[in-house]
Amino acid sequence: MNLASEEKLPPMPPRFADLKASIAASYPGFEQNLTRAWGELLAELDLKTKQIKYEGVNYIPQVKFADLNDLSAEELDIIKRRGAVVIKDIVPDEDAVKWKEELKQFVKLNESVEGTPPEDKQFFQLYWTKPQVQARSHPNVLAATVWLNNLYRVRNQSSSQETIQGVDLNVPLTYADRFRIRKPGPGWNFHPPHIDGGTIERWEDPYFRRCFEEIFQGKWQDHDPYDLGGRLEARSSLYGRPNQSSIFRSFQGWLAMSETAPTEGTLKVFPDVLLSNAYIIMRPFFTPLVDTCSEEIFDPSNWKFDLSTPDFHGIYPRDGGYAGPRPTSKTHPNMRLEETMIPVPKVNPGDAVFWHCDVVHSVETDHLGKGDSAVMYIPAVPLTPQNLAYVERQKETFLSKERPPDFPRGPAEAGFVGVAGVEDLLSDAGKRAMGLISV
Repeated sequence: MNLASEEKLPPMPPRFADLKASIAASYPGFEQNLTRAWGELLAELDLKTKQIKYEGVNYIPQVKFADLNDLSAEELDIIKRRGAVVIKDIVPDEDAVKWKEELKQFVKLNESVEGTPPEDKQFFQLYWTKPQVQARSHPNVLAATVWLNNLYRVRNQSSSQETIQGVDLNVPLTYADRFRIRKPGPGWNFHPPHIDGGTIERWEDPYFRRCFEEIFQGKWQDHDPYDLGGRLEARSSLYGRPNQSSIFRSFQGWLAMSETAPTEGTLKVFPDVLLSNAYIIMRPFFTPLVDTCSEEIFDPSNWKFDLSTPDFHGIYPRDGGYAGPRPTSKTHPNMRLEETMIPVPKVNPGDAVFWHCDVVHSVETDHLGKGDSAVMYIPAVPLTPQNLAYVERQKETFLSKERPPDFPRGPAEAGFVGVAGVEDLLSDAGKRAMGLISV
């Protein structure tokens, strides 16, 4: 869904004005503190967005898989603040290329596979092919996700793995997702700037709201996107809408099976998760006094605190629930999205791109390259009670070759030629991640 303007969106129910009022009443001095914080934030956004625009693709950190455990504290801080990283050489190039060719053959042999666009399938509703199962269970892929999981912590406690029962950041779990083999060409409008893993829940669910506690208190500089507090019990899918993740993915990600560079249909991100979280969470409580397309919108004095509407900007009703956040230049002008949605650097087969679960991301509309842009979606998922419960349900869909629990119902893969079995998982850690061996 391409959201070119806010006018196209259906209105939010009136009850969400009450939600705003309830949130405001929960924090002493809410209006005063948030108004001060909003002014500070807009000033910082004005500086940082100009820096992002200037540095462009070079703003996205790149590291080698072999060097993950040797990074300096400064390098780690940069990765965490920007919320996105390219990890190079996770698997050998030849393995990744082989997986792509096998996936193309799978689609060719099974012509009834569902895909988008229907007339020229490139994004496939497939979860249990052998290449996908093998890639998810590859020891290096799992090790990379463990490293990412360990960027999180419990604030004021040194060893988060030992302080919360049922949580172990060193035990990866598998979240089955799909793949794409995108052909060159224009007009890919399926993924404008958005955030996955929770829509209105970020404000409506009390546990999810805890993730942004400091922002609501007006202390946005103290917000830690990597604090596990709130994440473990956050309900990111209150309405059970299809394609809405119900688990905690510390990072979303994909593994490249081809070369993909900027302008070739790659991922784009807003590379500052602290600022985007603060701005998106505070935005529903303010109304502009000038046209959002004008230069005056960058002056904090041209905004006013306002609880009178049910609007949560970038959130909209869809499929019995809500979708978003989907910021646009109209709803979230201070992010300067046309200039700050930065494509990730060129990747080769076997490289992976990961982005924090709160990062605003999109996919380039046009693929101006000459070859396929092929990736498998593989996120980082730590062991938590909520995640383990999902994996138990997902395991049953793997064994029966049905679609995983979070995804729309549709034809099973059981009758397809070349579907994976338990024997195709490449490691015991991969079997454990799928719930096939006890954790």
